[in-house]
Amino acid sequence: MATSGTTTFDLDIDEIIQEAYERCGVTMRTGYGLKSARRSLNILFAEWGNRGLHLWKVDQATVPLVEGQAEYNATTDSTNFPTGINEVLEAFIRDNSTTTAPVDTSLAKIDRSSYSALATKLSKGTPSQYYVERTTSPSIYLYQTPSSSFSGSSYELKFYYLKRIQDVGTSYTNETDIVFRFIPSMISGLAYYLSMKIAQDRIQILKPLYEEELQRALNEDVTSTSLYISPRNSFR
Repeated sequence: MATSGTTTFDLDIDEIIQEAYERCGVTMRTGYGLKSARRSLNILFAEWGNRGLHLWKVDQATVPLVEGQAEYNATTDSTNFPTGINEVLEAFIRDNSTTTAPVDTSLAKIDRSSYSALATKLSKGTPSQYYVERTTSPSIYLYQTPSSSFSGSSYELKFYYLKRIQDVGTSYTNETDIVFRFIPSMISGLAYYLSMKIAQDRIQILKPLYEEELQRALNEDVTSTSLYISPRNSFR
């Protein structure tokens, strides 16, 4: 049996919008309809930022440590600190003194109240904790601030972070910043969002379909570990 031999299926913005309109039972006839659908798709992606961790958007950043500096962000280091951060997941200090065998030391994440309660936020020493200020341009605060022993080219702050999903953009021939397994939920979500504006009679059908598709994708978007199965011995 002949097959295509390809695994590159994807949809551009125009095709995504067309499919969503078809599910609403409506024919798109105006330029405003395209603009409205593009806006709804951006809002959908923003809503996904509240739907947990998306593994395909996890990345790692490396920022040099500076003696006595508590705050690290895109302003203090525009070269190394990334933009478009949704959340910082984990952080650690890397010691590259021995280039062939770097040593990582994990940092404990604390909340705003715990950081606020620290009396000597700018004291120098060994960084052991960090607080993330989740603003439109997030900052990472270290406690303690790096002493002279933890600054210089040999020491780095490394962290895993969740990136924002990229905007749809203005070109309808663009593809989205979505992995293939989320394509069904993306289209179902856009159809549901559009139905609230142009096909209210289909809301009750499209909303549960969207939630089902999205939950299925989220359930699949997890890391797996080795599974060991041991036989149970039965003695009588």
